[in-house]
Amino acid sequence: MASPVLTQPSPAPLAPASHPVPAAARPRRIHLGGLGPNFYAAVMGTGIVANGAAALPVALPGLTVFARAVWVLSCVLLVVLMAARAVHLTRHRAAARAQLLEQPATAVFYGCPPMALLAVGFGTLTVGAPLIGTGPAVAADLVLWSAGTLYALAVAAGIPALMITRHRVSVLRADPTWLLPVVAPLVAGALGPALVPHLPAGTPRAAMLYGCYALFGAGLLGVLAVLPVVFAGLVHSKLPALVLTPTLFLVLGPLGQSATAVNQLADAARPAVPGLGPSALHLAVLFGAPVLGFGVLWLLLAAGLNLRAWRAGMPFGMTWWAFTFPVGTMVTGAAGLARHTGFAGFTALAAGLFALLVAAWAVTGVRTVGALAGGRLLAG
Repeated sequence: MASPVLTQPSPAPLAPASHPVPAAARPRRIHLGGLGPNFYAAVMGTGIVANGAAALPVALPGLTVFARAVWVLSCVLLVVLMAARAVHLTRHRAAARAQLLEQPATAVFYGCPPMALLAVGFGTLTVGAPLIGTGPAVAADLVLWSAGTLYALAVAAGIPALMITRHRVSVLRADPTWLLPVVAPLVAGALGPALVPHLPAGTPRAAMLYGCYALFGAGLLGVLAVLPVVFAGLVHSKLPALVLTPTLFLVLGPLGQSATAVNQLADAARPAVPGLGPSALHLAVLFGAPVLGFGVLWLLLAAGLNLRAWRAGMPFGMTWWAFTFPVGTMVTGAAGLARHTGFAGFTALAAGLFALLVAAWAVTGVRTVGALAGGRLLAG
């Protein structure tokens, strides 16, 4: 007697369409639910390359063309990202709310959008003016600087307020990303002086100059309040993940940006408040040189620790954009000192840092495009 199992009919073969598709072969669906404010770091990093090229105190073949091309790219990135974030804020409101109110590690990156607006606006005036005309460039920078400054002040006050009242954070676990909200007004104070010569003489110029000094102070003192906490957190708890190691470069941001600010303010003081010009120039040199000195020291420290993390298998992440904007502020700070002192050492420092900046930007940009194309940054 045959076994019942053997006498059962064999199942019909499955149709080709019903075969499961391997996960690796399925198309990755890109959506915007996970799009956070940290993506504006790509705009900042691209904008500072153009701005650094324009400020560089050496003439290199093709440098102007390169600066203009990168500035155009930064404008495109800003427009695309603003549109994507608008979609995110309307279609993914719960995720956007959580990023700000419930996720302190993400909330600190709200310092990036205003700095992106400010960087692109400054590039529009200093790099894009020959392409679009001085009048439109001034108007565009005025709009972007005003929006970026208001945004920066809101973030610089709002994120610390959330840390105090809502976010669950520990100062023993502080990391360099905590600097992002408070440094934003410093960026506004550094880039606003470029508008001074384009304003009506008299009160408008003086108001802009003194306002930028106030923004410089707000950002600098905010950084001085947070930086010791960040260093204590690093020493006590270390960085919790290798992918956060690039954030050590964020400390360079306020250093280079403050050196840039005092040099830009010295340039603006002459047409705005002539009597202040000599003192502003002295401050630019006496403040900027020591700060850049510490910046170079921190650059060596951060580079060494990142090399160690690289050997340990540091993965790619959006944190790699920390290799760009902070180094770019060192370029503009050194370029300002070279402009005001004529010292060849500052010129060489600016040129060397710019070469490092372009290399970091190229590598990080290529890795970002690859990660987006592969669905690793925004995957359904």
